[in-house]
Amino acid sequence: MEHLLLSVAYITSAILFILSLRGLSSQVTARQGNLYGVAGMVIALMATTLTDAVEVYSLLALAIGGGAVLGIVLARRVAMTAMPELVALLHSFVGAAAVLVGVASYLGDHGDHSRTILLVEIGLDVFIGSVTFTGSIVAYLKLKGSLSGKPLLLPARHLLNLGLVVTSVALMVPFVKGDGTSGLWALLGVTALASVLGVHLVAAIGGADMPVVVSMLNSYSGWTASAAGFMLSNDLLIITGALVGSSGAILSAIMCKAMNRSIWNVIFGGFGATPPAGSATAPAIEGSMQEISLDATVDALLAAREVVVVPGYGMAVARAQHAVHEMTRILGARKTRVRFAIHPVAGRLPGHMNVLLAEANVPYDLVLEMDEINEDLGKTDVVLVLGANDIVNPSAETDPTSPIAGMPVLRVWNAALTVVSKRGKSAGYAGVDNPLFYMEKTRMLFGDARERMEALVAALRTRTAE
Repeated sequence: MEHLLLSVAYITSAILFILSLRGLSSQVTARQGNLYGVAGMVIALMATTLTDAVEVYSLLALAIGGGAVLGIVLARRVAMTAMPELVALLHSFVGAAAVLVGVASYLGDHGDHSRTILLVEIGLDVFIGSVTFTGSIVAYLKLKGSLSGKPLLLPARHLLNLGLVVTSVALMVPFVKGDGTSGLWALLGVTALASVLGVHLVAAIGGADMPVVVSMLNSYSGWTASAAGFMLSNDLLIITGALVGSSGAILSAIMCKAMNRSIWNVIFGGFGATPPAGSATAPAIEGSMQEISLDATVDALLAAREVVVVPGYGMAVARAQHAVHEMTRILGARKTRVRFAIHPVAGRLPGHMNVLLAEANVPYDLVLEMDEINEDLGKTDVVLVLGANDIVNPSAETDPTSPIAGMPVLRVWNAALTVVSKRGKSAGYAGVDNPLFYMEKTRMLFGDARERMEALVAALRTRTAE
């Protein structure tokens, strides 16, 4: 009876997790999707906790309570700008847990498993978990700014990766064949080699690819959980891990398509370090940046009938989304059509801009993806670019020597006027110069995005009240 009830609970949780993923596919249903996920996890935890396999409830309560408190504290204190590195850090927890559970399973009771199959499962779990753990730590440090966003390209780096994988596989032989726990040294060797592999893989990836890296690490954490499910004979863990792993891989593929890159090119790194093979020297950018005053920007917005806002990581850092929403409300009251153009890799986290705009209560129907709005930019009076750089770089379409050549971008230069709000004149996160800033129809509004947007909103209120 207990096994039957556990199976029913796990099936219910699995269905709720699937509904959660479906809900998270849209801004409109995202909140409901989160609730499905929470409900599924609560049912899974309660069902697992009430089985006879749990003998020491005090330790379990301590672990669950401590994790819950930590989660609540993080949810309340972590700013949205720090969300990318937090997600990367959380992925490292999954990897560390997989490694610890794998080692504990090897040292503990092997249960009814075939020993050989169990040891293979443990080895696979520890390998993927180690790669996920150290790779996520490096990603966290890069996103936080503690490590440089430039790719670390060691000589013969691909051979180094291959050597680490082959050696890890070779160590599996004495690990599987060892009696008792005599193969522990080999398992620890796999852990060490996989940890080095995780560090090297992510260190070789440039800053511009960080959104894809976060998505890929999410996929890795899912496959790690699935491998742990096979090791522990836990069907729900297998299903949940497979859902997370496959969805993360699909999202990574979508984002790579948005950058005109292959997923293998991203995983093995080096983006932006050298120009494309056979390319000539990039042409020098002609002209100079033309600044625009706050009053002139207000004049342009009040005269416009079609306005498009392109948010980027600069908006996230400045936390300017609330002021942007207020600007949208004021212009909307004047019958000005204001919409938002979202590039798939804007920010440093998949869906980063969508989350920020949702936090500011921007109506969902105003937020459009790149493919939905790109053709309308030529009919737009004013495009306001907020802290975005690489995703609006025309050299992706015009300069075959550019590191971002072929990457689909938002064609903001087709608008009647493009106003770029930017803190300074430096290049974007990918380190690529942007000819947009020097074009005839582009004006630069320098300064902190939040301060400039709040001043813009104040001026709009004053002007519209006259």
